[in-house]
Amino acid sequence: MAVLNPLKSADHTIMQDTDLAGPLVFCLAFGASLMLSGKLHFGYIYGIGVVGCLAMYMLLNLMSMTGVSVGCITSVLGYCLLPMIVLSFFSVIMSLQGIVGMVFTIATVLWCSISASKLFVSALAMDKQQLLVAYPCALVYGVFALLTVF
Repeated sequence: MAVLNPLKSADHTIMQDTDLAGPLVFCLAFGASLMLSGKLHFGYIYGIGVVGCLAMYMLLNLMSMTGVSVGCITSVLGYCLLPMIVLSFFSVIMSLQGIVGMVFTIATVLWCSISASKLFVSALAMDKQQLLVAYPCALVYGVFALLTVF
């Protein structure tokens, strides 16, 4: 629920649950929705996901006073992929290469990155650093959006 409402404040105890089954299902759903559009990008999804998780792990461990595990990073980035899955299912119905599609794509990337950065900032007690965390999150989700659009 913390992903679906990015404006609501997140509970800091969310990061203590490192569930990896949900992110794996979301990655499979993302790949399946892209497959409905005629794109077989499962290798790209997992490759970009692993590189993005490792990069966020290094970055957040450098930025925060307390450390964070790879499982927490993977869980948050995977669960925050949910709006991107909705966008990819939407791309089956309508082309995202027009103005309306680009607006939906940018809004989805912002939604994903705001949700992920909000969870990271609240769990790691990084007050007033949400924009610093949101930028690399937006880069990761922007690559997923490029897979969806093109």
